[in-house]
Amino acid sequence: MIQLHSTDFELFDLPPRFAQDGAALEARWKALQREVHPDRFAAQGAAAQRVAAQWSARINEAHRRLKDPQRRAAYLCELHGVPVDAERHTAMPPEFLMQQMALREQLDEAGGAPALDAIAAQVAGLRHELLQALAQQQDVERDWSAAARSVRALMFLDKLAADVDRRRDTLA
Repeated sequence: MIQLHSTDFELFDLPPRFAQDGAALEARWKALQREVHPDRFAAQGAAAQRVAAQWSARINEAHRRLKDPQRRAAYLCELHGVPVDAERHTAMPPEFLMQQMALREQLDEAGGAPALDAIAAQVAGLRHELLQALAQQQDVERDWSAAARSVRALMFLDKLAADVDRRRDTLA
C-alpha cells in the first residue's frame, strides 16, 4: 500500500541509491499510474477522482525526480540531510571553473555545427565522468557532502549542454 509520506524510492519500490534500472523505473511508473488513474474511480464519485488525480500527480512528480540523474542525486543528498542548496553554495574548485570558462569561450567562438558538436562531445564526456563519480559517492562511499558538490557541478554542465543546444538551434 502506498503512503503519502513515502519517499519517491519507497513509492516506486526501488532501492534508495543513485544507480537505478531505467526499465524497472518505467515499468513501476506505468503500473502505479494504472492503479491510481482517475478514470478507474469514476463510479466512486468526484471526491475519489480528485484523490486519484492527486496521487497521479504525486507519482508523476516522483517519476520525473527519479528519472533525471541530477534531480535523483540532489534528492538523495536531501534525504541524507545534505541539501545541494546551489543558491547558497556557489564556490566551485578553481580547475572546474577554468574548464567551464574555456568551454564557454569555445561556445562563444563556435562558428558552426562541427565546433558545436565537438563542445557537446566534451560536455557529454565530462557529464558521464561526473555521473560515475556520483554513483561512487552516493552508493559506495555514502559521502553526501562530496555528492552535493558533484550535483552542483552537474548543474553547471547541464546548463552548458542546454546552451550548446540553444546555439545549435540558432544555426538551423
